[in-house]
Amino acid sequence: MKVKKLAWFILVLFLVPLFLAACGPAEDVVDEVEGGGDLIIATLSDAVSLDPHGSNDVPSANVCISIYESLVVFDENSVLQPLLATDWEAIDDLTWEFTLREGVQFHDGTDFTAEAVKASFERLLDPEVASPRLFLFSMIEEVIVVDDYTVQFVTEFPFAPLPAHLAHSGGAIISPAAIEADYDEMAAGNEAGTYLAQNPVGTGFFKLESWDPGNELVMVRNDDYWGENALLESVTWRVVPESLTRLSELETGFAHIANPVEPSDMSRVENMDNAGMNITSVTVMAYIGYNLDKAPYDDVRVRQAISMAINKQEIIEGAYEGTAIPAEGPIAPGVFGHDPNISGLPYDVDRAKELMAEAGYEDGFEATIWTNDNPVRIMIAEYLQSELRELNIEVEVEVVEWGAYLDGTAAGEHEMFILGWSTPTLDADYAVYALFHSDNVGAPGNRAFYRSDEADQLLDAGRQEPDPEERLAIYSELQELLIEDAPMLYLVYNENLVGVNNDVQNFWVTPASMFMLQDVYIEQ
Repeated sequence: MKVKKLAWFILVLFLVPLFLAACGPAEDVVDEVEGGGDLIIATLSDAVSLDPHGSNDVPSANVCISIYESLVVFDENSVLQPLLATDWEAIDDLTWEFTLREGVQFHDGTDFTAEAVKASFERLLDPEVASPRLFLFSMIEEVIVVDDYTVQFVTEFPFAPLPAHLAHSGGAIISPAAIEADYDEMAAGNEAGTYLAQNPVGTGFFKLESWDPGNELVMVRNDDYWGENALLESVTWRVVPESLTRLSELETGFAHIANPVEPSDMSRVENMDNAGMNITSVTVMAYIGYNLDKAPYDDVRVRQAISMAINKQEIIEGAYEGTAIPAEGPIAPGVFGHDPNISGLPYDVDRAKELMAEAGYEDGFEATIWTNDNPVRIMIAEYLQSELRELNIEVEVEVVEWGAYLDGTAAGEHEMFILGWSTPTLDADYAVYALFHSDNVGAPGNRAFYRSDEADQLLDAGRQEPDPEERLAIYSELQELLIEDAPMLYLVYNENLVGVNNDVQNFWVTPASMFMLQDVYIEQ
């Protein structure tokens, strides 16, 4: 097997108690049955869409990675491994060739072939579909079907990280019949994804059983899976917004996994007799973004002032309970392109006041910061509200429902906002291209509406340069620019905190916060 590894990758280490146990119906209690069991995950946020080309959020991707599959996948050691492709190689500077796995079928019974790969990527690249994942694959100019089980990707420029990008959930291969059904919906005047968002058809080891948006989503084992079947019979994602309720469900056995556990609740989980903590170092950067299309955030001095008025260490100790490290810039440790020598804007309230005066805002202004119902983000928003009074900025905190939050920030309705960005490809291109390139304002990732010709040139150069050392130099220069321009306050690189029942075996989380469920079972 000729699995090509990208030699330049740096792969370092990215109370409301319930009494249902006493009075609830017996069938609600988790039943550990023969065959691996039925896993219940109490999770903060629901998926937004089950169209892998139509969403760009972690809750959606976490469901999709069990229903769909990509050509390649990162293993537990962050090394690329075969999945729907068995072999791949660069046959010239612009062409990657993939040999596909034979004997694979989609959930609808149709065969997986090179035509399915071509159909999936042509849909993803279709301007009419307007996929927020387009930036991942925009360098692809052509997908060539060589034969039923050989496909080639021709790129606009040499792009060494392409196999890593293909491992992303956005590179999922969709049944051509389902793609056709979705295009039929578009022809009838509906939006792209209307069919696929509710009717996902992949090749994965689980398939969708039911989905009650905002409440729960159920996946059942695909017994016709081409490889080793999942051990679990089903997985239920139960939406439980209240953190203490998630913990109560974990403690009483109504859920096997609580996602996430707030840092302040870690000790409670660690002291449970039936559960413990799963802590994963991830490639996630938490940040506070500014909408540069709105005054006064269009003034770099105001953005720098806000950034310099915030003590990241206090946030780490107060909101994260020490489970994070300060972010100097947008590229997390463990991601190719991270520069450990760069320094972010310092915490300096006096200089922040000077910058506000220079910008003509010595008397401050009124501001609004958005967050979703994540308790840590709410704490950060309230901390910001308190600290910015030093700059005479009066901040109103608005907690917005997750789907509306994503839609609103994509449409530019916000002023300031709190979000996170993970880098599942472990390459700087993904870490920064979507967040900062002017082509990606809105849903793809650039919710700060940051536009800079200099940044665009560096971002384009970084993805087009084949030499690893030259790429590192480009990304170092880019990070210095992004620190100075301050389109966002780079807060922290945080850990993924999940509470897991002791009977759950083989569960692990990727550096991109994805739950790997194929080998999970519930010990009898």
